Amino acid sequence: QVQLVESGGGLVRPGGSLRLSCAASGSIFSIYGMGWYRQAPGKQRELVAAITSGGSTNYAASVKGRFTLSRDNAKNTVYLQMNSLKPEDTAVYYCNADIRGSGLTGAWLMYWGKGTQVTVSS
Repeated sequence: QVQLVESGGGLVRPGGSLRLSCAASGSIFSIYGMGWYRQAPGKQRELVAAITSGGSTNYAASVKGRFTLSRDNAKNTVYLQMNSLKPEDTAVYYCNADIRGSGLTGAWLMYWGKGTQVTVSS
């Protein structure tokens, strides 16, 4: 069974920084991509940043230059460093990953974490 465990959310002041972590564990054969989505109240869930196993990254225009996504393949972990945070960054952040299981089927599936709250407020 595959699990995604998130950590690092919390309350920060505008202009502050926060680092989110997401670790994948379980019956994993290979991970292609990992990243973060976010959803604010009353809004659609949106992609924040994603990274492939080869290190290629994509960022939402609203966070480019402020957020940095990195990946430790040996630990099956992705990190989102968030700097210069703004109130509009407030949302529940969800880790996601495209994973091929090590079981008999070896299927590729998308997995989601339970979400971690990020609040930017003075």
